[in-house]
Amino acid sequence: MEAEVDKLELMRNPVTLLKELSAIKSRYQTLYARFKPIGIEQKESKNRICATVSKTMTMIQELQKQTDVELSPLTKEEKTAAEQLKSFSDL
Repeated sequence: MEAEVDKLELMRNPVTLLKELSAIKSRYQTLYARFKPIGIEQKESKNRICATVSKTMTMIQELQKQTDVELSPLTKEEKTAAEQLKSFSDL
């Protein structure tokens, strides 16, 4: 019980709180610097994938037109995927 009281008293100490805050801020900055490049790579990869899928869909549609293949309407799942692809491209 006494250890808990001591800990509580330390937490009420402004100097201790500032040290803790400083340590937390430093840890956050370290983590941010470490993971920021990963976030950038992830976004770039997502954009490349979306662009590739979009180009592929356009090519397929053009091939269907050139070969006089009857275009079937998109299924519900295909419509949902196309909408998601557009929303990802907008990010």
